[in-house]
Amino acid sequence: MQAIPSVHKSEAASIGQLFSYPFRIFFLSMTLLALLAIPAWVMQITGVIQLPLAMPGLLWHQHEMLFGFLSAAIAGFLLTAVCVWTQTNRLHGLGLLLLWAVWLAGRVLLATGAALPDWLVQGVNLAFLPLVMLDAGWRIWKTRQKRQLLILVVLGLLWVMQIGFVTRMDMTFSYGALIMAMALISIIGGRITPAFTSGWLRQRGLDASAVTTTPALDLASVFTLIALMAALVTGWQTGTGVLAIISASLMLVRLAGWKGWLVRQEPLLWILHLSILWVPVALILLAGSLLADWPSSAWTHAAGTGAVACLILGVIARVALGHTGRPLVLPRGMVLAFCAIHLAALLRVLTAFGAIPWHPGIGSSTLLWLVAFGLFLYRYTGILASPRPDGREG
Repeated sequence: MQAIPSVHKSEAASIGQLFSYPFRIFFLSMTLLALLAIPAWVMQITGVIQLPLAMPGLLWHQHEMLFGFLSAAIAGFLLTAVCVWTQTNRLHGLGLLLLWAVWLAGRVLLATGAALPDWLVQGVNLAFLPLVMLDAGWRIWKTRQKRQLLILVVLGLLWVMQIGFVTRMDMTFSYGALIMAMALISIIGGRITPAFTSGWLRQRGLDASAVTTTPALDLASVFTLIALMAALVTGWQTGTGVLAIISASLMLVRLAGWKGWLVRQEPLLWILHLSILWVPVALILLAGSLLADWPSSAWTHAAGTGAVACLILGVIARVALGHTGRPLVLPRGMVLAFCAIHLAALLRVLTAFGAIPWHPGIGSSTLLWLVAFGLFLYRYTGILASPRPDGREG
């Protein structure tokens, strides 16, 4: 595939344009958080700096990746997609600015609020996801799109995990949140990945019918993950291990039906398939941590860096092009970004198992993470801050 340079129209770019559609401001903001929070965490744990964090360092790191980084990606994608699904006007302007301000305030308070009361810091942070669900929910309810309700259910459970996490400071709830993140991947990734794959094959005169999906299998995958989360949070260790293996098996069967190898020449598609493949890998590692004493940090980073961050990077790279009226052709350097984020996940998992010494493993995976999101920031800031070339809203 021939790469093209990103669109740079400095005279047309503006801060106001970022608030014309949810994906613009939230994709840019989550990228900046990715570039700031991970190095800050590494410097914190290595003693280079001491931040006035509102919670213990490890918990802050987990919270910001799950409820800062991931929540911004959810808001940018969902509040944009729901408008397309329901044919309703999107959140924009002042309303979007206020929602974003709630998200930003949560990040600032957690990073600097060591001396502030917990009710203030956690209250602001707990407000964001319900506001996102409220905006999406009323559109779904208004248009009676029952198919979308499952997304809201999973988002609600993700919020419940956040409540448990910030009120009890217990990593069990961050683990539950990671499983709900994988449930969102199961739903949303299960819709867009086979659909985009079959569409790409059809456009090239290839056999699109080779891509298969089974609605019953899709639902079973999601509900098994919900059961897995419940088992993990309640401390049923054996049941959690067994459910993790079942969930991994279901996802592998689904991935086999989507025929990802047929689109290996298209980075905007293979990134989706490869990222979702991290879900069964993470689930197998979870089962191993419970049943065979494997390190728990292996599955959490396979899920968080591998499945969540890799898929987010792949999705935002596509959405930012499509919703700004640009050809679905990656800007230069983004294939390198895709490879870097996957390699970062692999090195972090290998480090968890001790295959790579801790300091070199953490350092190299952090550098690769910065390369991946740094390239996105460089290539997509102009795209996100500029109007559509065709003059339409987007």
